[in-house]
Amino acid sequence: MKNILIPTDFSENSWNAIVYALHFFSKSSCNFYLLHVNTVGALVAAKTSCVQHVGGVAETLTKPPKKMLQETLKRIHEHFPKNPNHRFFTISDSNYIIDSIRQQVTLHKINLIVMGTKGASGFNNLAIGTNAGNVITKVKCATMVVPENAKYTVPNEIAFPTDFSIFYRPETLQPILDIIEANNAKVSVLHVNKRGVEFNEDQQKNKEYLDDYFTNYTHSFHFLTNKHIENAVQQFVDDRGIKLITMLAKNLNYFQRILFHPTVNKIRYYKEVPFLVLH
Repeated sequence: MKNILIPTDFSENSWNAIVYALHFFSKSSCNFYLLHVNTVGALVAAKTSCVQHVGGVAETLTKPPKKMLQETLKRIHEHFPKNPNHRFFTISDSNYIIDSIRQQVTLHKINLIVMGTKGASGFNNLAIGTNAGNVITKVKCATMVVPENAKYTVPNEIAFPTDFSIFYRPETLQPILDIIEANNAKVSVLHVNKRGVEFNEDQQKNKEYLDDYFTNYTHSFHFLTNKHIENAVQQFVDDRGIKLITMLAKNLNYFQRILFHPTVNKIRYYKEVPFLVLH
C-alpha cells in the first residue's frame, strides 16, 4: 500500500496534479491524503479563496477549507469510477506549508508527494512556484511536480539527467524501479556537458554504478554537448517523446538549470512533462 500526499490550494493546477496522480496509480493500492494548508500570516485560518468550475462556469468562491476538501472529493468521484484500491483522506491545517507537509510525511509514512508546479497565485513567468520549489528542495521525500498542461500518458521512457557527480543510493533510486516495473518502461540516462570535458574518476564510478543498478532493466546512456542544458533537455524530450523526467535534488548544477531556469516561455517541458524529484 502506497501513501500519497497531495497538497492542494483548490486551483486548477492542483486539480490537474490530482487527476494525474489517480491515473498514474490507477493499478496500485494507495492511500491518498489531500492536504490543504492555510499559510500562517498569509491566509485567514477559517477561510480560503479559490476558483472552482461549476457547470462549466468559473466562479470565485470563499468557503471553509474543510468544505472545499469535501467538494474536491466529490469532484474526484464524479470524474473517476470507484477504484477499490484507492482510499481518500482529507486534512486541513493552519501552519507554514513546509512544516505541515513534513509532519504529514512522518505521520502517514508518505512514499510520494504529488503537487502542481504552481498554485492559484503563481506567476506565469516562473517554471516552479514558491511552494512547490520549497517542497521539492526542503522536504526529504520523493516528490512529483505536475505542470499545468501535463496530461497523463503511460511513461514508457524516463529521462534521467545527471552529471554523475552524485552517488545514488539504492533506496533513492527505488521509485524509478517501481515506475519501470509498473509500466514496462525504460530509463534513458542523459548527460549534458557544456564543453565536452571527460569524466573524472568519481563520475566514471557513478556512471558504472548506474549501469550495474539498471542491468536487469532496459536502459541507455546519452551524451550531449550544449552550452544550454535546458535546451538540450528540451531537444531530448522532443526527439524521444519523453513523458517523465527524474532528477536528484542534491544534483544542484543540473537541478537549478533544468527545473528552476527562468526562461519558461522558450522551454516547453516546464509546462508539459512531470518531474520526479528524488531525495
